[in-house]
Amino acid sequence: MTEQLSKINAGDVYHVVDAGVIGQLRHAFSDAMAMTRRNLLRYLRIPDLLVFSTIQPVIFLVLFTYVFGGAVKGLHTSYIDFLIPGIVIQTVAFGSTQTGVGLAEDMGKGLIERFRSLPMARSAVMAGRTIADSARNLAVIFLMIAVGYLIGFRFHNGILPALFSIVLAVLFGFALSWISAFTGLAAKNVEGAQVASFIWIFPLTFASAAFVPVNTMPGWLQGFVKVNPITNAVDALRALSLGGPTARYVLYTLLWTVGLIAVFAPLAVGRYKTKT
Repeated sequence: MTEQLSKINAGDVYHVVDAGVIGQLRHAFSDAMAMTRRNLLRYLRIPDLLVFSTIQPVIFLVLFTYVFGGAVKGLHTSYIDFLIPGIVIQTVAFGSTQTGVGLAEDMGKGLIERFRSLPMARSAVMAGRTIADSARNLAVIFLMIAVGYLIGFRFHNGILPALFSIVLAVLFGFALSWISAFTGLAAKNVEGAQVASFIWIFPLTFASAAFVPVNTMPGWLQGFVKVNPITNAVDALRALSLGGPTARYVLYTLLWTVGLIAVFAPLAVGRYKTKT
């Protein structure tokens, strides 16, 4: 027995452990994709969910362009070119609230308890939901850009920065979805999840540079607006779509994205494990 044990070297142990870790990651990824498919199929079976997700951003786009656009002065570009990046970030921000609402709804129906009884990775339910909502956000972003083009919006910085701006917006929305996942699991019901989501998403969205320049706001508010992650994301998209310095805005947005996921993904998974 001692001779057999002595033949097992550190490399063999490493490969066994490594294979186990890879297997767990593969299992978690497979479970997350299964839950993603489940949530995407739900959009197809209940098209009202997708319709309402697209109508609201279109209303905001038309409303701000034609009702408030003439009141915004001092821009170096047309208001529609200034507005579209803000509307895109607003769309993914508001869309992220559906993650928490959807999880709260599943919880109310007893689905969360069923999922917890299955031999699946604990992170799969939240990951599947956030990935599916990110896919929906991507579709809505393309719709917003198409509508924007019909009323005068144009990318002025080339196709690659334009595509990267879309990817960046989806990633940022994915990060916000983890905040919503945590608040949705912390809420007692769907109504509570809706209220909890809008308590933080409304101030972040409207107290930002999404719709008007920061220098038009009161001085006491500008300090908050400048450090607001929504403002950083909007500025990054504007720089990518209109041209100009981009590195700082993109870096800040990526840091916010990674930071939010690093904080709220473990919190959401932990809440899921203890939720009854």
